[in-house]
This record gives sequence, C-alpha cells and structure tokens, in this order.
Amino acid sequence: MRYKFKHEPYAHQLEALEESWNKDYFAFFMDMGTGKSKVLIDNVAILYDQGKVDSALIVAPKSVYKNWELKELPAHLPDHITADIVAWSPHKTQKKLKELSKLDEVNHNLKIFLMNIEALSTKRGYEKAAQFLTHRNTMLAIDESTTIKSPKAARTKNLIKLRKLATYRRILTGSPVTKSPIDLYSQCEFLNEECLNQSSFWSFQNRYAKMVRRTVSTHSFHSIVGYQNLTELTAILKTFSFRVRKEDCLDLPDKIYIKREVELSDEQRKIYADLKNNAMAIIESKELVTAPTILTQLLRLQQVCSGFTKTEEGAVIPVPSRKIDELMATLEETQGKVIIWAYFTQNLLEIQKALAETYGADSVETFYGETKAEDRQTIVERFQDPSSPLRFFVGQARTGGYGLTLTEAKTVIYYSNGYDLEVRLQSEDRAHRIGQTNKVTYVDIIAKDTIDEKILQALRSKIDISAQVMQEGYKQWIL
Repeated sequence: MRYKFKHEPYAHQLEALEESWNKDYFAFFMDMGTGKSKVLIDNVAILYDQGKVDSALIVAPKSVYKNWELKELPAHLPDHITADIVAWSPHKTQKKLKELSKLDEVNHNLKIFLMNIEALSTKRGYEKAAQFLTHRNTMLAIDESTTIKSPKAARTKNLIKLRKLATYRRILTGSPVTKSPIDLYSQCEFLNEECLNQSSFWSFQNRYAKMVRRTVSTHSFHSIVGYQNLTELTAILKTFSFRVRKEDCLDLPDKIYIKREVELSDEQRKIYADLKNNAMAIIESKELVTAPTILTQLLRLQQVCSGFTKTEEGAVIPVPSRKIDELMATLEETQGKVIIWAYFTQNLLEIQKALAETYGADSVETFYGETKAEDRQTIVERFQDPSSPLRFFVGQARTGGYGLTLTEAKTVIYYSNGYDLEVRLQSEDRAHRIGQTNKVTYVDIIAKDTIDEKILQALRSKIDISAQVMQEGYKQWIL
C-alpha cells in the first residue's frame, strides 16, 4: 500500500489496512496494545484523501474517548490533513457550543466528532450523532465494541439505527467475546444486519448455542448450556474481520504501556480539593518540612483517588469511584491470565469481590501481607498452570513484586501505584522474565488531573518519588 503515513505502520497494521480500507464494514479484532487506533485513523485518512469520506464519528467509552482527541489523532493523523476535531460534552457552555459549531462550518477540513458511548443512551446524544451523520459521507466507528454486546441496551439500539446513516462502519476490540459467542451478535449487527447470515438474535442464538428449557417455581425459561457450530462462526467472521494477538506481532516492543483515565466522582472531587488545601496548610505551618510529611499527605490524596478515605481514628470511609468500573471494562478487552497490582488493601478486597462475582470465585486469588505463607506457593503454581481456572492474580507489589515468576500473564494492570521505583520495576518483571514468550501489556488506571498522574509520570521517567519529592518542591506534587 502506497500512502504517506505520519508514522509507518507495523507489518500487522499494514495487513489490517490492506484487508479493510475500502470495505463498507469491517471489524478490527486486535489485542490491546497492537495499535488498532492507528489502523482506524489511517483508514479514515486514506478514505478522506480518496474523496470517499468527509467526516468520522468515533464512539468510545467515557474513560478513553478524550484520549482520541489528546493522544491518538495528534499522533497518527497525517500532517497533510487538516481536521476539525471536536469532543462531545453534555454541558451547553458557550465554549462547548462554539467548539461544536466547527462541525457545521463549510470548508474542506476532515470533520471528526468524538462521543462517549454512554451519551448514545440519551435522546440528546443520539440526536446530535444523527445530525452529524446526516448529509455527510462518514466513517462511524465504535472503539471497544463489547460496550454494545447487549441487544436490549438503549445505546446498542441507537447505534444500530445510526449505522444506516454512515457510509462506512468499523468496530474495534481486543476481545469480541467476553463471556460467550453470543456477545458477537449486536457488534456484528451494527456492521451489517446480514453479515452473520442470521435473520435475528434468536436465530443466531439457536444456531450457535445449545439451549435447554428450565422451570423455576412458577415460570420457565431457556438456558444456554453450551455452544455449537463455532468453526462455522469463525469462518464467517474471517470474511469481514482481522484478528491479531500480541504474540503474533514480532515487530512490537516487548513491553507495551497503556494509560486508562477515569474522572473523579463529584464526592471524590470535593474531598480531594479539601485534602489538598489541608495538606498545604499542614506543610506550610511547619518550620522543617520533611519528605515523610509530604508523602503522608500525598498518600491521603491517593487514597481518595482509589475510592476511600480514613478518619483520624483510622476508620475506612468508602467514596464513590469509577476505577473499579474501568478495571472491569479493561478486563473485557483482555484474554488470558492477568496480574492486578493495587497499593491499598482496601482495593485488593474490593477487586477480589468484583472479579469473583463476575468470573467466579475460583478465578481470583489475592496475594498480600495477610496471605498465609503456606498458601503463597500454591497460588503461584495454580496461576502458572495454563489449565487452572485461576485467571486473576491480585496482589500488592511490595509483597508479591519480588522473586515470583508469573509468566502466564501477558497483561499487568496497576490499579494504583506506590512511590518506590524499585517496587514498580520489580513488579513489572514478574511477568516479563525468562519463560515469557509473549509481549506484555502494562495498563495504569489513573484518576485524571490528580496525584495519580504525577506518580505515574515519575515512575515512567524512572524517578524514585521518595528520593525526589523534596528536590522538586512539594507544591508541584500536591497542587
């Protein structure tokens, strides 16, 4: 393919483009970290240069849709293309209305509208998307398309209606099947109602699921007990999709880093602001400011970002947080075994509960200070056993980050970070060591515009926060 890319694609990205670029509909089933965002951007750019599209509507979860505006598009959209890029907001401020008006300006610029998937559940969001798509030649793409796997969800129904207004349609996900092959139906229906060769969800389910009728009390219902004809389904998917796993991409770096941002809840935001002011008051009232004093204040801010705070007596008070939802959404995009590191015990227990409820009690084990010594080696052995149902190793890096071999994992998630650089590096190497034959993806879940960002930036820059906090000035860390 001869095209003036901003950055030359990897071999697997070029293959994906060559298979898809001029198709009316297509699915990029590409593992997290393999660069599916770049593939979509290049696809839009090629179609724009060919005069086949003049706009793109990209729909993504709330935690990542702004990332397209701030990171992905600036990084990958070719320099010769002038684009008007606008991100959706439900707020009708003068500033936002002025931004939205760019989409209606008459010029030759590529119009790119970014919306969070949650907005498509609302009447206002749906109407704005429909208005944007009408009388345009548009690429409509859904990032993390498992967000529309439920046929009954309002956003699924609305996006399937909107597809008729789009010239081209794309879906992107690392794991199109999160719980069962039935997850595929709505994602594929968005692309084209005929692409699965089934007339309805029910006919699709009957074709690929084994059903039995059960009776409970006063009512009966059909229950899925297994699946069938999956070889046939795989063959159908291959006609309109590109599948790649990290282990197939020989040209990717061995370590891939991804950041997932969440907004603070209103309650978190208020508590965080109060703690910042209090921290400055405490520090400025002391004649001698020490690193431990500053780190204590940072720790309190970080606790709020992670969904709790503590009273003076040490009692834990939960605070509404979007981190756990983001973790679960991230896991839907992954396959295989996963290490999840969390700095606070409170989070470990919360994560264990959420995973056990969703994936089963035997899918998760915690590994921290209170884990019995006689159980620790057994947990590691079960995790390293490919046939074991233990999929999630949830631990504290300062306990499990040293000495262990956890190479069955190809995804490592940091729910929160500590301040010690050595602990971070050691915990990364539990998966990335001798015996690991796959690329390893590291995902940091952070609260936007908070101490989380500053900690991650320091650790990525190989800065030991404990050693540097006094040299850089405590205001920089707290404010």
